Amino acid sequence: MAKKTKSSTPPRNPAVPAFLKELLQARSPSGYEDEARDVVRKRMQRVADSFEVDALGSCHATLGQRGSPTLMLAGHIDELGLIIKHVSEKGYLYFDAIGGHDLSMISGRRVDILTRKGVIRGVTGKRAIHLMTPEERRKVPQMHQMWIDIGAKNKKEALARVTIGDAAVYDHGFEKLNGPLVVSRAFDDKSGAYTVNEALLRLAKGGKPSCKVVAVSTSQEEIGTRGAITSAHLANPDVALAVDVSHATDHPDADHRKYGAFTLGGGPILTRGPNIHPAVFDRLMDCAKKEGIPVQIEADPRPTGTDARSIQISRDGVPTGLLGIPLRYMHTPSEVIDLNDLEAVVQLMVAFARSLRKGESFV
Repeated sequence: MAKKTKSSTPPRNPAVPAFLKELLQARSPSGYEDEARDVVRKRMQRVADSFEVDALGSCHATLGQRGSPTLMLAGHIDELGLIIKHVSEKGYLYFDAIGGHDLSMISGRRVDILTRKGVIRGVTGKRAIHLMTPEERRKVPQMHQMWIDIGAKNKKEALARVTIGDAAVYDHGFEKLNGPLVVSRAFDDKSGAYTVNEALLRLAKGGKPSCKVVAVSTSQEEIGTRGAITSAHLANPDVALAVDVSHATDHPDADHRKYGAFTLGGGPILTRGPNIHPAVFDRLMDCAKKEGIPVQIEADPRPTGTDARSIQISRDGVPTGLLGIPLRYMHTPSEVIDLNDLEAVVQLMVAFARSLRKGESFV
């Protein structure tokens, strides 16, 4: 852990950024990121030197068009979802998963279905426990054994309201939990998307750095880091920082021998391993020490499950770093983060951008 050099105590009850709340309220399953895109556009278009959306729906906000080197900051705006694939004669909707769901979490949830006519409310259902055999009660239902109930009387009525291919997300919004801890669906990775855009906003307000900064809100990360592939090609960065959530292992049944020891409130999690350029990691550590930002270090021996995996190998290769926001209960409807960790990630990216000398290369 980097030693603090500044005497600052994180606030016990930090303010909740309005930008973050707007992103969390946006419903944006992979491939259906329109609502989150609108939030980013509203916040960034008037501040950035340029703003564009690529063919896969990723947002590019650029500061310092003639700056050098080009620094790409990436956080994804998509989230887990469901996609309607069949409507029964009785009007029940059957679905498949968008992204990596824990099947035991799906039943009994209220969901918002995104249709061309607007949002439709539904409930995920399955057979009640009273109607199961003892053996069935011990099993997690498979996807085809669950459905969405929208209160339709039959197939015709259901299809008048929804269309095959419509997507849905859980209706679990933002709440404060205790002190700096907050809970919501889709902190993975609306929190990361917030940080990269907020970093650019602060750089614009506090005097532009010598580098060119491209804050990218990537699409379709949850189904294979797809948006990062096209975004990195378009941004053509000299160096990049990806931001995603990372597992906090400070809950009761985490085996630190397998997963390492990471805590909420412990600061950003910086990854080391083949996916990370050593010089970029070292610079992040130097910036953290200088700014008095505590960090946690995670080792990963293979390509990470983040946008960093695609950015690193784009074009001729990009020196890449990865900042993790500690998070409990990943890929559940109630993910938990510490707002002070979120702020620390923003501060570290701002410091990294300001540390870059004109024309500097990590190659």
